[in-house]
Amino acid sequence: MPGEAMELSSKKKLHALSLAEKIRVLELLDESKMSQSEVARRFQVSQPQISRICKNKEKLLADWCSGTANRERKRKRESKYSGIDEALLCWYHIARAKARDVTGPMLLHKAKELADIMGQDFVPSIGWLVRWKRRNNVGFGARHVLAPSFPSEPPPPGLTSQAQLPLSLKDFSPEDVFGCAELPLLYRAVPGSLGACDQVQVLLCANSRGTEKRRVLLGGLQAAPRCFFGVRSETLPASYHPDLGIPWSEWLAQFDRDMGEQGRQVALLLAARVVEELAGLPGLYHVRLLPLATSGTTPPLPSSVVRAFKAHYRHRLLGKLAAIQSERDGTSLAEARAGITMLDALHVAAAAWAKVPPQLIFSSFIQEGLAPGKTPPSSDKASEMPPVPSGLSLEEFSHFVDLEGEEPGPGVCKEETGTEDEEGDGEGTFEPLPTRADALQALGTLRRWFECNSTSPELFEKFYNCEEEVERLCCL
Repeated sequence: MPGEAMELSSKKKLHALSLAEKIRVLELLDESKMSQSEVARRFQVSQPQISRICKNKEKLLADWCSGTANRERKRKRESKYSGIDEALLCWYHIARAKARDVTGPMLLHKAKELADIMGQDFVPSIGWLVRWKRRNNVGFGARHVLAPSFPSEPPPPGLTSQAQLPLSLKDFSPEDVFGCAELPLLYRAVPGSLGACDQVQVLLCANSRGTEKRRVLLGGLQAAPRCFFGVRSETLPASYHPDLGIPWSEWLAQFDRDMGEQGRQVALLLAARVVEELAGLPGLYHVRLLPLATSGTTPPLPSSVVRAFKAHYRHRLLGKLAAIQSERDGTSLAEARAGITMLDALHVAAAAWAKVPPQLIFSSFIQEGLAPGKTPPSSDKASEMPPVPSGLSLEEFSHFVDLEGEEPGPGVCKEETGTEDEEGDGEGTFEPLPTRADALQALGTLRRWFECNSTSPELFEKFYNCEEEVERLCCL
């Protein structure tokens, strides 16, 4: 028994050879007169292992010559998701051939996208990505610094290379084609009453699928509206910029960072005038600017999408004004509008943008040729626009939605002259900030009002969610 134990312990442990070592084995067998047993002793492996290497000679040589295999890897384990492995590797090689900047997050995003296309329940992890790179020799050696996947045509005069057009919008998936447009908006206009002081500039941006809407940005004349006192801007559903001009450089830089964090390369449709103004903009690595011809009539964001936003904004605004009138008997619409602040406008704009349905955005992009596709999907036209407010006819509401096309009435902007607007944003004193006790008391008042006014159970469910969140914040 002791002798048998000694014999077992003296047996050689399995020693795996790397691809480079296996190629060396084949070279020795071909170029020398060494037998398989002699080569086995030299590499400290068994003779059957050398025999298997000989049987797989063609495959080993193909892996070696391809340059994609990790030559120091000792065992080649097949992945459970080999189809995704191969598809991702194919995409990677195409991306490299087009000189794209391929990052880890991009590979994870593309792997999940391919898995969804193949109908596989697969969520790629960092560990899976590391193993995939080892299996396919991706990332070994020098790091590849790559550029976006666009043709190397010379840019138009006065534009940077970022403004080069792709061969076709088909180079992008609909999720990665974004449209962006700025539009004037009279944020507290009412039917029959509008003024130049009410104008703000709004920036809207969405992808052609309608599944992704960027945060609304409003630019106004006031440098620091009093209604913003004590408000944390990062918690607001929309952004405010103290100028009617859109801060394109800052906005695009943030958009580029967001897309980089998601590992995406996207196209952004812009008016040619805007792209020309951005000629000196520092490099964008994940957002490609695609200018639309100045002579064309197609806007970078479909006009039907812009109009739907304005219709929802005006509908929501009239609802707020009606509530103000019900609180103050005898108040006219023109008087009620003075109570609408810039902070109100931010919230109404965010709510209106959220109301624009994805199916309208998708069909509008295709109809105007701004996204790949032939037949626009069918959509329910009735759900695309808000109902006509009571007291207005369809024609009157349509006219109200398009107020920006009219000349504003005469008047001097009080914000510009420095005089105070007692009923608007320029209050003489700051309103005290609400306390936790005020917030909890307001919840009690709101619930009591619901209880006394035949509120539906569905509204109570929404209230409970709000109540729970307020109570959580009060405990912080």
